[in-house]
Amino acid sequence: MTTSSPLRLLVADDHAVVRAGLRALLESAANLDVIAEANSGEEAVRLAVELTPDVVLMDLRFAGGDRGIDGVEAVRRLVSQAPQVPVVMLTSYSGRADVVRALEAGARGYVLKAGPPEELFRAVLSAAEGGIGLAPELVGHLIGQVVSPTPELTLREAQVVRLTADGHSNRSIAQSLHLSEATVKTHLVRIYRKLGVDNRAAAVSEAVRHGLLDLT
Repeated sequence: MTTSSPLRLLVADDHAVVRAGLRALLESAANLDVIAEANSGEEAVRLAVELTPDVVLMDLRFAGGDRGIDGVEAVRRLVSQAPQVPVVMLTSYSGRADVVRALEAGARGYVLKAGPPEELFRAVLSAAEGGIGLAPELVGHLIGQVVSPTPELTLREAQVVRLTADGHSNRSIAQSLHLSEATVKTHLVRIYRKLGVDNRAAAVSEAVRHGLLDLT
């Protein structure tokens, strides 16, 4: 990166006012130039592939719900179609599961919209240089999560954990899922191994911590 060549940015957010504000903020900084805007995940992918910006600023969630892809899916597609283009997530959502999903999909940064502009600038520059840019308040509770990716449970294992969290015994789980008790025990052994625990309570706790189970 050289000071004589501004970083070319693509801003993806479904709110025009937000995009306008980001453009004004980013272009007020030296060496940053917004070359395009996108109002959906699909458009962000298309423009990023076509224009190959130095960094994409991607919203986590776009309006439209199931009618379009979210920011995480857009990152996955870009990793496949334009792996040389780094993505920084810029969002209002600071939940551990959201952050981990984005980083595991291939995002090179995660910054909160409510944070100071300096955090955004640092994340953009870091991503452009091949690093990772995270809002400081996210770093502490992500240590270990990023280094040790979230374990993946099968659908059946997730069902077993859910019923375990609800207080069901092995026999009750077996009846609910139309399995034998021996099969339920086998699922629990695999769940314990994946989550690095040795009992039911710890399994539920780790599943919640990794964002695999929502008790709210």
